[in-house]
Amino acid sequence: MAISLSSISKTTGLKAPRVLLYGVPGIGKTTFAAGAPSPIFLFTEDGAGLLELDSFPVLKTYEDTISALNALLCEEHEFKTVALDSLDHLEPLVWDIVAKKAGTNSIEEIGFGKGYIEALAYWRVILDLLDRLRVEKKMAVILISHSNIKRFDSPETEPYDRYQLKLHDKASALMQEWSDCVLFCNYQTTIQRDKLSNGKDKARGVGTGQRNIYTVEKPAYKAKNRFNLPEKMPLSWEAFMTALQTNSQRGTTINNG
Repeated sequence: MAISLSSISKTTGLKAPRVLLYGVPGIGKTTFAAGAPSPIFLFTEDGAGLLELDSFPVLKTYEDTISALNALLCEEHEFKTVALDSLDHLEPLVWDIVAKKAGTNSIEEIGFGKGYIEALAYWRVILDLLDRLRVEKKMAVILISHSNIKRFDSPETEPYDRYQLKLHDKASALMQEWSDCVLFCNYQTTIQRDKLSNGKDKARGVGTGQRNIYTVEKPAYKAKNRFNLPEKMPLSWEAFMTALQTNSQRGTTINNG
């Protein structure tokens, strides 16, 4: 395709969002996705609990995942959101096919970490299909992952612990780059100081029960958004979409990812 100044055009504005949601176990990540319009779930684990949801059978292989995405792409349906739950349970399925193609028993047997690099090609196939669903079927995409706490080696400060996606670093970086929003969810905690008998204060965390989404990166967690969302909001699809649509109408979209 020839590129010239005549090929310049304006972007079309807000499209269906690509959301990556991660956080502590049991906080309501699946419930968040269930609140999206007409969702269809691709479960790689039995994580629905008591929720009644439209879903494929639990995906046991990488090929199952590709087949489910192709079914959504090629067949007629009325689903408006695709939710993949969860990435960290899908990752071993990706590793399995990488090892199978390499003729080894595990991805670790592919020397010098090359297996994890090769795994990115399989992840990209999934992301490409999700992008096609977003463009051709106008579907929102929600990727769900658990979190863990890892040491972060900052080039500017001493190392410190932070919440991160429970994925291999290379896959995690790819997912974060692809997503429009990387949302960390956690319970809100306040600090209460108790006076000890020796006159000193002792700080302790007190849970409020409030479940929040955090949209901007902090030392304690990874996050980003391309829509100038509030730094904190309630953990619900309704709250997320209200903030997204409000900022879109104001024409204040940004790109910090």
